[in-house]
This record gives sequence, C-alpha cells and structure tokens, in this order.
Amino acid sequence: MKLEELKDREGLRTMMFDCPGCGFLHRVHVAGSGAPIWSWNGCMERPTFTPSVSVTGVEQMTPEEYEAYERGEGLPEPRPLVCHSFVTDGRIRFLDDCTHKLAGQTVDLPDID
Repeated sequence: MKLEELKDREGLRTMMFDCPGCGFLHRVHVAGSGAPIWSWNGCMERPTFTPSVSVTGVEQMTPEEYEAYERGEGLPEPRPLVCHSFVTDGRIRFLDDCTHKLAGQTVDLPDID
C-alpha cells in the first residue's frame, strides 16, 4: 500500500504517505472539518491529491551532528525543511523549492511498511 489511513475522534480523515525526500510520513486530510482538506481520488495504490502538498519545519540532525552533540559540542544550527510536491497517480513530483536531494525530480511513492 502507498497510503495509511488515520481517523480521529472528531471525524477528520487523514491519509499518510512515506516521503522519500524527507524520510518521514506526510499527512493529507481528505475529509472532516477543522483542518484544510485536499481532494483525493480515493485510490490507495495510485493516489492523487490536489492541491499541492507543502511541508515545512526544521531538518533532523544527521548522525554525525548527533554524535558531536553527544560529545558536548553543542547543537547544530537549525536548517529549514521545505518539501513541496504534487502527488499524482501514485507518483510524487518534488518542486524546485524543496530543500532535500529530490528537489525537481519525480519518483514513485514507496510502499508504507
């Protein structure tokens, strides 16, 4: 499966997909209220969401940065994370404003383990 479904007590229906650029799951709300809702084609294997999916935050520490932190060398400077994509027919097209290595590329959505 390319998606995993979450349902909360308030009726918000959320689909999650594994982002190969970020290395963690992204959530897209497809039904309910109290949050932005994306259109979804209803397909778990070849999903399409509209509009684009934009995830922002701070990148996680690399293993080397974590080791340095454990040695008492302090926290690294935070690096912004931007993942902006279109998910169409089971493929994810990363836009050029992404801060990860897959910016500008289109790849198949991986299966969720």
